Amino acid sequence: MGNSVTPSISSGSSKNPFSTALARSRAALTFVAFYSGAINVLTLTGSLFMLQVYDRVLPSGSVDTLVALVVIVAFLYSVQAVLETVRTRMLTRVSRRLDEDLSGLAFRSATAPTTAVNGERGDPVRDLDQIRQFFATPGPAALFDLPWMPLYLLISFLFHPWLGWLTVGGATTVLLLAVWGEVRGRAAARNNARTAAQRQNLVDRTRQNAEVLATMNLRARFERRFEVVTLDFLSVVQKGSDRATGMSSAVRALRVLLQSLVLALAAWLAIRGDITMGTIIAASILASRTLAPIDMAVSQWRYFVAARLAAKRLQRSLAESDVREPTTRLPAPHARLEVEDAYVAPPGTRVATLSGVRLSLQAGDGLGIIGPSGSGKTTLVRAITGVWPAMHGEVTLDSAPIAQYSAEDRGAAIGYLPQYVELFDGTIAENIARFDPDRADQAVVRAAQLADIHRMILKLPGGYDTRIGEGGLQLSAGQRQRIGLARAIYGDPFVVVLDEPYSNLDGDGEIALGRTLAGIRARGGIVVVIAHRRSALAAVNKLVVISDGKQMAFGRKEEVLGQVGTMSEAAESAIASERPSNVRVLSHASR
Repeated sequence: MGNSVTPSISSGSSKNPFSTALARSRAALTFVAFYSGAINVLTLTGSLFMLQVYDRVLPSGSVDTLVALVVIVAFLYSVQAVLETVRTRMLTRVSRRLDEDLSGLAFRSATAPTTAVNGERGDPVRDLDQIRQFFATPGPAALFDLPWMPLYLLISFLFHPWLGWLTVGGATTVLLLAVWGEVRGRAAARNNARTAAQRQNLVDRTRQNAEVLATMNLRARFERRFEVVTLDFLSVVQKGSDRATGMSSAVRALRVLLQSLVLALAAWLAIRGDITMGTIIAASILASRTLAPIDMAVSQWRYFVAARLAAKRLQRSLAESDVREPTTRLPAPHARLEVEDAYVAPPGTRVATLSGVRLSLQAGDGLGIIGPSGSGKTTLVRAITGVWPAMHGEVTLDSAPIAQYSAEDRGAAIGYLPQYVELFDGTIAENIARFDPDRADQAVVRAAQLADIHRMILKLPGGYDTRIGEGGLQLSAGQRQRIGLARAIYGDPFVVVLDEPYSNLDGDGEIALGRTLAGIRARGGIVVVIAHRRSALAAVNKLVVISDGKQMAFGRKEEVLGQVGTMSEAAESAIASERPSNVRVLSHASR
């Protein structure tokens, strides 16, 4: 494979992407199996060499025969070493190709909206790493060696039937022991993966909230929680390690015992004159070689089980995030956004948290979403942006369901400013341009100017090339908010969705945001804003009221405000204090 870039497997294929990736390496795995066969045949070299030395060289005293045998054995061992090297390298390249084919999909799955409802979700990237690392262990080679055990057993029977049956008995005992260990270790491997994920999730969550921990003196408490989780994790790991170590030691002891028993039986048979002296040594070596793949497989079994569980989690994650990309590119939307009787549920559930929403917005419209906390406003925004697909009904752009737009076209048509803005490690220009490698500097500057943050950026030491850390930690919340706004409007998307955009802005920032939203509408774009302040409503001409997961009213701003009570107590409560008891249920007649 070299250093060439292997095209990754696209999502939406008819087969599971993991199975497809393995199928692409079928030829390489076939060669690995072929090389394994040759290696296992060459492994008989030692037994046959001893047989010839004791049965031919020593009785005849022929030095020439001995030299010839040594030359042949040296050549065969050299070939075996080359084949083993090639096999190991091929397995490493299979794992690399698997990673190349699936890394993009694994990352996409890892960054997709969570589909787990019980909080237990695998990390596809980490699972893929675990599978790749397993291919670098002796485990896969041992699995390819196992099918050649019957060859060694057959040769043992050719030496003498009793030697064959003794070897069969020993191999059967070891296999049963390995199966018993697999059954016992299966639950332990799952517990190991579960506790490791819990431990890592706790670290990730606390790292994300490091400022909160430091400010409110929570670090010591979470440190104790981490210690408790770590003790649980270490206990599970220790139990699994003890079990695996005991199993490996037992198999190794049985292997040595079988070799000794075969040696003793062969010696007795030689005393009786049933076999030659060379057969004694050859049979002993062969018995040891017969159990070698089982010994190696047992010692690597926990890694095999971990890789198998990782493969199952990876297949499940890829299947859950597998979305068939449209092959036909639609024209960029420019006329309207409609929500048609949408029912929306969080990914992984079938219980709608938002139901029966009907909206129709034309180019140049601005929609304000108001309602109490937990009413479903953010859920509506996620449905409009396509993050949470509607389980019933549709969200359409220019009459086309949003799912019919490719991810690239959908990203260009929709700008999104979340409630909590996260910036990524890179320059300010890269963050504004959404890390577009073909970005135009003029478009970046224009987006910053529209977000009224151009002058602030110029005052930074590196200007637009100023690097910001993960999350933009060296910037204030208001600065991150406005850079996030510039990112949302970069490229003049048709729909711009903002979730509580005023939360971190001062008075000047609110005025600037109002001008930005007015500019978006003036160019024919659509603005959707979750509004918690009266000032936010100045930039919109339509309102929708959401309460208890249902649409209570939709229409022109003045009409809806009039029904709510001319922005008096009920409206102020819905927008400012957000207390559900103060929101009046309105008739659907206003739609």
